[in-house]
Amino acid sequence: MLAVAADDAAVAATFDGSTHGPAAIEAGERAAAGGIMPAWLATALAESGVSAEQQAALVARAPLDVRINRLTADPAAIDRLGGEPIAGLSDALRLPSGTNVDALGGQVEVQDAGSQIVSLAALAQPGQAVVDLWAGGGGKTLALAAGMANEGRILATDIDRGRWSRLAPRAAKAGVTIVETRLLDPKREAEALSDWADAADCVLIDAPCSGTGTWRRNPEARWRLSPDRLDRFAAQQRYVLEVGTALVRPGGALVYIVCSLLDAEGAGQVDAFLADHPGWSAEPLDLPAGSARGQGLRLDPASDGTDGFFVARLIRPC
Repeated sequence: MLAVAADDAAVAATFDGSTHGPAAIEAGERAAAGGIMPAWLATALAESGVSAEQQAALVARAPLDVRINRLTADPAAIDRLGGEPIAGLSDALRLPSGTNVDALGGQVEVQDAGSQIVSLAALAQPGQAVVDLWAGGGGKTLALAAGMANEGRILATDIDRGRWSRLAPRAAKAGVTIVETRLLDPKREAEALSDWADAADCVLIDAPCSGTGTWRRNPEARWRLSPDRLDRFAAQQRYVLEVGTALVRPGGALVYIVCSLLDAEGAGQVDAFLADHPGWSAEPLDLPAGSARGQGLRLDPASDGTDGFFVARLIRPC
């Protein structure tokens, strides 16, 4: 705001120290440098192979994408929505901004195309046993259930009661009956999940992260992130990976996802994991979008028209 005030006398006049105004500008007080993000973060993204064009697209307007829920969808109602199909996603539509989808109930789920694409890395099949370890509100849980044709078992867990409490009602609304939800205590996850040890065909980890790939929807997040906070996210990711590793059956898969373009949270994390877990391997991914990055794939708004994600599929030795 100091930079704006320097160029606009009317704005500068509001810095008067009044009850409802900002403090008066002091002599020599420096304005923050301009740009779409802090300089240290622009450097970190560049070092992660994210070009200036790709960085600029991170703060562009986000589209409204939905996933059609084939378990409950009325084809006629879906046709009335209009929208455009999304390449490589047979159950996805991109709708005009502002489209009201609430009236359709659980027939469609608002979910960015990138989120739908990385969910496909689970290769979920009917009859499988799958764990969605950090399930949040359940967007990927429901996508997994659809891929499994509502046959099999999904355990969806989280440590945040607010997010976790929304999952069961959302699943019921979508007609999904194969999901068990479980609220975990932080740092006691392994104990609470002991009944799933070495049992899951696939463990999907949508890990806590900086969210650099979702600035189109949360633009303020770029100013809240700091190097220390990024280090804390990286530590959380390493911990979550260890929790998930214990649940994968021999020959099963661990799918690691972050909505970040930073190598410290994506490709670098996977490289470190493979170095620390002899015998595990990264399986090549064949997804509708994304570019190779390290042992996985990365999606970004400029290249793929989606939110930004990194995804890798890791296979436990038999």
